[in-house]
Formats: sequence, C-alpha cells, structure tokens
Amino acid sequence: MAWIVLVLSGMLEAGWALSLKASDGFSRLWPSVLFVVLLVASMGGLAWALKSLPVGIAYGVWVGIGAALTAVLAIVFLGESVSVLKVVSLVLIVAGVVGLNLSSSGAHA
Repeated sequence: MAWIVLVLSGMLEAGWALSLKASDGFSRLWPSVLFVVLLVASMGGLAWALKSLPVGIAYGVWVGIGAALTAVLAIVFLGESVSVLKVVSLVLIVAGVVGLNLSSSGAHA
C-alpha cells in the first residue's frame, strides 16, 4: 500500500509543479490554491509512505515520478521543446525509479 501512495504522491507532485507555473508567481488565485492543495496532498502521501519505506529510495522514487511526469506533461500541454537528449534523459529517470524500486524488494511495505 505504501508504494501505491508513494506513486500517487509523485503524480501529485507533477500537479503542483504545473499549478505553480499556472499561478504566474502566485498572482492568479485558483492555480495558487490548487498548488497548495496538491502540495499538501503530495507531501502528506510522501510522509505516510515514509512510515514504512526507506527514505532514500522513497524520496528518489517520488522525485523521479514527479520530475518525469512534469516534463512529459509540459511537453504535451505547455508546448515545451522536445529533443532526443530530453527523451533519453526522461527514460533514464524512469529507469532510475524502477531500479530504486527493485533495489528495495527486501524492504517491508
């Protein structure tokens, strides 16, 4: 269950990052409110998952999911540039997340 919460929290990280961009420096009310809600939910999920997962692995997975998903969503929805190097880098992030997950197969979740 901790892994499921961690993955969902990583996905919420992408949500708060995109909301932060949409808030335009906290000058727009509703994207700013959404940022706070998603940030609290994301951090709360991470905190809950850390009760049973190792911090180094859990934090790495959380950040990796958030960073990779944020980059993909920014490319798809915000028109950010895409390049071979960017795609390869995103694949490496995903590989790192999978590797961290596999490395913790002995950890209790």
